[in-house]
Amino acid sequence: MSPPPVWPVVLAGFAAFINLYATQALLPLLVRIFQATPGGVSLTVTAATVAVAIAAPVVGGLADRIGRPQVIVGSAVLLTGVTALAATSRTLGQLVGWRFAQGLLTPGIFAVSLAYIHEQWPASHAGRATAAYVSGTVVGGFCGRAVAGLVAAAAGWRMSFVALSVIMAAVSAGLWAALLRSTRSRQVPHRAVSPTAIEAATPAAGRSVSQDGNVSTWRSLWELLRNRRLMATNTVGFCVLFTLVATFTYVTFHLAAAPYNLSTAALAWLFSVYLVGAAVTPAAGRWTDTRGHRAALGRAVGIGLTGGLFLLTPWLVTIMLGLTLVATGVFVAQATASGYIGNVTDRDRGLAVGLYSTFYYLGGSAGAAAPAVFWNAGGWKATVGLVMAVQVGTFLLAMLFWQPTTSRSAPSPMPASEQA
Repeated sequence: MSPPPVWPVVLAGFAAFINLYATQALLPLLVRIFQATPGGVSLTVTAATVAVAIAAPVVGGLADRIGRPQVIVGSAVLLTGVTALAATSRTLGQLVGWRFAQGLLTPGIFAVSLAYIHEQWPASHAGRATAAYVSGTVVGGFCGRAVAGLVAAAAGWRMSFVALSVIMAAVSAGLWAALLRSTRSRQVPHRAVSPTAIEAATPAAGRSVSQDGNVSTWRSLWELLRNRRLMATNTVGFCVLFTLVATFTYVTFHLAAAPYNLSTAALAWLFSVYLVGAAVTPAAGRWTDTRGHRAALGRAVGIGLTGGLFLLTPWLVTIMLGLTLVATGVFVAQATASGYIGNVTDRDRGLAVGLYSTFYYLGGSAGAAAPAVFWNAGGWKATVGLVMAVQVGTFLLAMLFWQPTTSRSAPSPMPASEQA
């Protein structure tokens, strides 16, 4: 039997990330509208990523009970409605609340889609399906920011959420037609699922839930928490997304102010540099296989630090180059860190990936909120200094706790591009 078409997982990747960081391009506009501080409006990013960190490790249980296609489509439909309701917000607090709801629904698409790929595609084709999914996440993440910024500039910030909900409605219809009406959509509850699936981190994923099973899961979690190399890797993941979110959240405030005075529409196009980083990452993965994870992370951090220096210059063109380098460094670092999980865990790798995912998205939450203190104290230069310090800390963690080994057989946890 030939494998299923890949376009449904491309749609799923697109749907998973079109909303998650959409407000980044709107932040300076929201400061003016709600008369809030940069730290206050950055909660529209923090709330979504905190919700993802909460929901990602547990969503697999629901998918195991009612079916993966049903959860993917249901989450997309609900996310469509919640996105539209965000346009009704009258206060910043209400908008933050709807953003939190968006974050809670997002793992129902991306985490379950990863499991669906390994359930529906044979091993000989799973890599191609995952690559297609990655393409969807990159395009979705970019389009979410671009659409939000361009529509807000033309018709107001509320219409940006309306536009995103219309796109989500169309994508949801496509997912329904592809996953629920397709004869290929079937649940295979007892098939071993790759650790790629975040749902493998839950007691219900791939096995029945029992008291003994719960005890075993908690015991396994405790053992993972005692694994110093794994916890160092989780902290690296935390720092990686911290770097990305902090940089691209606060650069919007920097470039919206004098002497740049970029409009909301212009700020939306800043995120096109993501596409460069995503294109470079596959080649970096091959370099990791031959030179090892520590060397690859060192290269990634070096790229990011170089980008940080460019961000401190006064010229817009060099700032854009700096953003490109930071994004590229982050994507390479994430590919390296998530791949290293297989080198530090010989068992319970699915649970390890779920734990890494939680740390990763908590890093994104901190990256949106914590730099506000530095921004208020020293502006853009202080914020960039914080990000560069975090990058140095990321490298030092790897030097202290990672062994200089080349890549061996390991899981392919989460796609390395637009997980954020």
